[in-house]
Amino acid sequence: MAAVKYYVVWVGHKPGIYRSWADCQAQTKGFPQARFKSYESEAEARQALEKGWQKSLNFGGKPGASSSSASGNKSATPETAPEVDYDSLSVDVGCSGNPGIVEYKGVDTRTGEILFYQGPISKGTNNLGEFLAIVHGLAYLQKQGSNKTIYTDSVTALSWIRKKEVSTNLVRDASTEEIWTLVDRALKWLRTNSYTNKIVKWDTKKWGEIKADFGRK
Repeated sequence: MAAVKYYVVWVGHKPGIYRSWADCQAQTKGFPQARFKSYESEAEARQALEKGWQKSLNFGGKPGASSSSASGNKSATPETAPEVDYDSLSVDVGCSGNPGIVEYKGVDTRTGEILFYQGPISKGTNNLGEFLAIVHGLAYLQKQGSNKTIYTDSVTALSWIRKKEVSTNLVRDASTEEIWTLVDRALKWLRTNSYTNKIVKWDTKKWGEIKADFGRK
C-alpha cells in the first residue's frame, strides 16, 4: 500500500493542505509561480504551511527569488537553474516495481498538458524510463523546430544523455526486449542527431514535484 502524502500548497488557486497529488495538482496546475511540496506527516505539513514557502523551500528575499545555494546532488549538477522556465517541456517516469512496468510522459511545464506518453512497457527500470523520456522529448521538440528547455528530475538520466550511453544491470532477455529496443533506438538517435535544447535538472526541493510527476512516490 502506498504511503500517504500530505501536499502543502502555499501559492496556488486555493492554498492549504491536500491529501492527494490530484487535489494538489488541481490547485497548482496553470498557476504562475505555484509553490507546493509533499510531506510524510500531517504535522510536518501544517508546520510547513505556517512557516511559509520562503522558509520551507529554502527561498530567500522577495517572492520568486531563489536561494543562492542548494544541497546534495542538485547543487552538484550544473544543469540546475535558479528559476523555472515555464516555456518548456517536463518529463518523468512512472514505474511499478524496479524493475517493473514502465511508462513515461512529457508535459507542458506551464499548463501540465500531456504532449506525449509512452507505455506501459512490460519490464524496465526507473532510470531507463527517465532516459527514454528525455530522448523522446528531444526528438519531439526537434520535429516542432523548438529549442525549448527540457526538465528532468533524474541525475542518472542526465549523465547518460551526456555520455550517450546507459549503464544498467537490467539483463537483455525476452522479458526486457521491449524496453531495450526503445533504448537502442534512443541511443542511435542521440548519436546521429544534434540539438541546442538545454536539459535542466528539476529542483524538487525548491519547486515541488516536477510537472510530469505520476504521483506515485
